[in-house]
Amino acid sequence: MMKHFLVASAAVAIAVLGAGPLTAQQSTIVQKIIVKVNGEIFTQSELEFQQIQALRDQNRAVKRAEDLNTDPGLRAALAEITPALLIEAVNELMLVQHGRETGIKFNDASFAKGLDELKKSNNITDDAAFQAALKQEGITLSDLRVRFERQFIIQNVIGRELQRNMTLTEEEMRQYFNTHQSEFMKPPTVTLREILIPVATETVNGQATVNVGVDDAAKEKITAIRERAVKGEDYTKLVAEASESGTKANGGLIGPIAAADLNPAVSQMLEKMQVGDISEPMRTRAGYQILKLETRSAAEVEAFEKSREQIQQNILGARVEVEKAKFLEKLRMQAVIEWKDDAFKKMYEAARDTKGK
Repeated sequence: MMKHFLVASAAVAIAVLGAGPLTAQQSTIVQKIIVKVNGEIFTQSELEFQQIQALRDQNRAVKRAEDLNTDPGLRAALAEITPALLIEAVNELMLVQHGRETGIKFNDASFAKGLDELKKSNNITDDAAFQAALKQEGITLSDLRVRFERQFIIQNVIGRELQRNMTLTEEEMRQYFNTHQSEFMKPPTVTLREILIPVATETVNGQATVNVGVDDAAKEKITAIRERAVKGEDYTKLVAEASESGTKANGGLIGPIAAADLNPAVSQMLEKMQVGDISEPMRTRAGYQILKLETRSAAEVEAFEKSREQIQQNILGARVEVEKAKFLEKLRMQAVIEWKDDAFKKMYEAARDTKGK
């Protein structure tokens, strides 16, 4: 599955799936309308697509729209996420309509740029792999263009209508930084140097096995290397002499690594070590490894100058959300919203009432 495939929230309103003319029966199934906003429709198909994306974001296993109705374990989750999806769908339809009315247009160059960025973010280098990923997600290139266009218009509306006149002073930034320092903490880190002696596996009767003699020899070798390091031999020279890890080229250096990202067993071991200490030999999947604790840094507040971009994003982001809510309410007062499903209408209105409190 492609990560963050839609480039936006899971609640992006999408066009009716499929290409070409639909039969009357197909139209009834695919285009069951949930709501019309100023004449533009939001369908059951679109909602189901968004529900699947939202459930996947929660690491829930759901592959097809049919799973939403047949899997009892998903029903409670759907009840929680669907109201927010309905609110977002209506909001996005209103923003897109406003953008189009005010002259915002999406062109082929913008679409090509979006595709390039999407491929890069998912490490996709060829068109065949990209088409396979689209197929796995159950969408077509034309569907993707619709989603890109809507997000492009929405981003431009927000930038033009809400962000254009926002200013931020140095004093405001420093005041925010001083009162929200927990948001700018650098996590504790460690820097290590490793030496790895690999242990090759053999295939016997179709099973990967390890020769006991080979394993023992590797353990003896790493133990002897550790003893030499403990006695004071230059660790980087021992890396160059004996290690067979990919880190050998830079002296066995690993990190800095955030302490929270370490294997729990390694983290527990390092807590007992001082800078300069060398670990006991450890058996890994690749073979036997020893680690030297090169440096350790405690958690600390990032410098103000290095935090400027995040400070601006935090402050302006919060302001945009406030102004966006006001702007959407203005659009809503002018919009003609026609619900075609009473259950979803009640769900939407209850969610809006709760959100407004």
